Amino acid sequence: MGRLCEICQQSRPALRRPKTGQQVCRECFFKAFEHEIHETIVNNRLFKKGDRVAVAASGGKDSTVLAHIMTLLNERHCYGLDLFLLSIDEGITGYRDDSLETVKRNEVQYGIPLKVLSYKTLYGWTMDDIVREIGRKNNCTFCGVFRRQALDRGAFMMKADKMATGHNADDIAETVLLNLLRGDIARPRAILDIIKSGEDFRIASTAKMPEQGVCKRCGYISSQEFCKACVLLEGLNRGLPRLGISRTRGSGKKAPVVIKEEGEKAETDKVTERISSISVEF
Repeated sequence: MGRLCEICQQSRPALRRPKTGQQVCRECFFKAFEHEIHETIVNNRLFKKGDRVAVAASGGKDSTVLAHIMTLLNERHCYGLDLFLLSIDEGITGYRDDSLETVKRNEVQYGIPLKVLSYKTLYGWTMDDIVREIGRKNNCTFCGVFRRQALDRGAFMMKADKMATGHNADDIAETVLLNLLRGDIARPRAILDIIKSGEDFRIASTAKMPEQGVCKRCGYISSQEFCKACVLLEGLNRGLPRLGISRTRGSGKKAPVVIKEEGEKAETDKVTERISSISVEF
């Protein structure tokens, strides 16, 4: 007789769990997966009864599993959460159209409402528009920055208390391997160092924590005077799409950025260090 599941000792194994090394059957894996997530939620007090939670939904496998597990555990353990799906339409023809259909099926399947926000509505640009302006290189910078802020905006608009996002452990490995393939040896090491330091991170009781700020233009969370999204939008709207991402030749530093307040006359193009720093720190 072949090997049996190491948990139930009855069914044949369906997979080997990288986390534990155990060979487990389908049903035992589901039970362990659901139990571990529940324990994480309870032990870390991630939610409280009555919380309105935005479930970030892209239509991919990670966010679909997230929608399933949040709905299942909310009902099974009576968390008392008010869940809704939040999806972002970047405006990528032939890509986002199909995944949004998956999200709409999730809405019906799990019985939780869906809110879809588009780049076009929020920023006046679709990703297709941006690619036409800047080309295929560096367009991921725009997409990543805009998507993160779009999720924040959507959660705020829908009066969410918390946001849940789904991630796969393979994501980190993929990032490291892609950088190695590009010849960037230092960055994977930096990523792993950050992960390790984060595991051992402690904050002294006497340490002064930075205060959360907001962007002067759009009013959303930013550690600088102007957020990265506004810097990138400024470049697009001025016909200078590389404004927030281009580097000064030979210096290794990003080019300075000017953001002019609405109605302000452009008497000078001098840039303060404070504004240009947001091109580096985001």
